[in-house]
Amino acid sequence: MLKRVKLNMDLIEAMLYYWQATNDREKVSEKYLNDVADMAGLTLIYDEEFNEESVRKVLSAITNREPFSAANKKEGRFWNNNMWMMEDLGYTDLMVQPLKKLNIDTVLEKLQNTPLGEKYEELEVIISPMHLDEYKIVDNKLIINFFRVKPSDIDDNIFVDGKEIKEYIEEKLKELL
Repeated sequence: MLKRVKLNMDLIEAMLYYWQATNDREKVSEKYLNDVADMAGLTLIYDEEFNEESVRKVLSAITNREPFSAANKKEGRFWNNNMWMMEDLGYTDLMVQPLKKLNIDTVLEKLQNTPLGEKYEELEVIISPMHLDEYKIVDNKLIINFFRVKPSDIDDNIFVDGKEIKEYIEEKLKELL
């Protein structure tokens, strides 16, 4: 029986530090970049084109203000998205603050008495700075691309693919069946 739907924002918290420090022209250590590259929100999306070295290379080039030449489209998009975050940290904050306050207990309640609720005891929603994909599902984890989150112009809601975030999470978690 489904007992918990966990929201994992660890990677976004780590990236907030990175974006702020880099924007303030502080040096972010290679060890920190390697630690970020080893976090679940990224390791779960790695493939033959985009891996730990891709993350380290992109983030290192940005923080060291070095020219960057992407080996493929995924690296290029990852670089571009991270540069975009640092252009307007106020907008980044508009994306992050509603996520920090997000309570997905209603998603748990809606999924408990479904076949999904019988199949899993725990589901995890990871918010991750991804490259091209809008989301990815791995085992009992839904990884949502942070760069696809859009804040509302009128309230504290956030949207992904035009859907309110809780509705989006519920819809994508149902794909685990």
